[in-house]
Amino acid sequence: MDIFGFLDKKSKPVLGLDITSSSVKLLELSKSGSRYKVESYMVRPLPPNTVVEKNINDVEALADTIRKLVAQAKPRTKDVAVAVPGSSVITKMIEMPAELNEQAMETQIALEADQYIPYPLDEVALDFEVIGPSEINETQVDVLLAACRRENVETRQEALEASGLTPKVVDVEVFAVERAFRLIAEQLEEMGDQVVAVADIGATMLTLSVLVDNKTVYTREQLFGGRQVTEEVQRRYGLSQEEAGLAKKQGGLPEDFESEILEPFKEALIQQVSRSLQFFFSSSQYNYVDQLVLAGGVAAMTGLRDEVEEKLGLPTLVANPFANMAVASKVNAVALANDAPAMLIAAGLALRSFE
Repeated sequence: MDIFGFLDKKSKPVLGLDITSSSVKLLELSKSGSRYKVESYMVRPLPPNTVVEKNINDVEALADTIRKLVAQAKPRTKDVAVAVPGSSVITKMIEMPAELNEQAMETQIALEADQYIPYPLDEVALDFEVIGPSEINETQVDVLLAACRRENVETRQEALEASGLTPKVVDVEVFAVERAFRLIAEQLEEMGDQVVAVADIGATMLTLSVLVDNKTVYTREQLFGGRQVTEEVQRRYGLSQEEAGLAKKQGGLPEDFESEILEPFKEALIQQVSRSLQFFFSSSQYNYVDQLVLAGGVAAMTGLRDEVEEKLGLPTLVANPFANMAVASKVNAVALANDAPAMLIAAGLALRSFE
């Protein structure tokens, strides 16, 4: 992959493919007028330890899972957008002369990048995006520079190509969430310049993003997620990981499951979200948020929204990027609705088709 090709902006249409520590999620969107439609969607679990803390451990197992996912979903394109985690990316806002065209900017950034990036440039995938005119100097433009270790991009590229897909865009998870947030913002009352926190709680990671005027002003990742419930179910009831995962979804666990496992987990989760918000308050100009959006697989947990809203004293919404979308007849609408909170990054990636 060329040094410039990260955050590629030229490919459409593309599938959104979100690779997490526990599963792969595929989403294909189309658009008619101002309305989106879900053309295909599928979620498939990954074998244990295929992806560990968002680092790909087993390219072959990942490629095999993606191949099966695509065979089930039957999307109309093989071109795909994926994302790397925000924790693996360095971003920096720089100013450049407004009269430079894209090629001249590319040349200048390649020459000067070593002063912004703390890694050897031959180990780095690098890209930039012009954000707009500088507020300080009208002869300059603000340019967002993003750099990621090349191995993070190349392992994803390798898995996609091995599965028969064509990687067209490598994005950053936080930017994908920001893009998908536009779909959520339509559902919030009196958005204006509100400060909205998005807590994305996956299997192993809790990511808090804070957006003001639909732009991310803060993001923080921490190790905490729904896998803790699965592991506790395994330990307490002597089940395998697969059995525990199924029991968690389908029910049938002993009566003490809720009081002994679920409630303590919810309390710990609320504590983690509260702590993440405190970190945000202490490191920014803001000392409040107006609304909280729960995303990720854990967000769909029965009763969680009400408990979070009550204990944190914040209006709380469970993310559903598909609330105002049409759904193709081949898509399982019930399954899509259940998985909706976990599809935020996939939705943000699929929206790259329309930029």
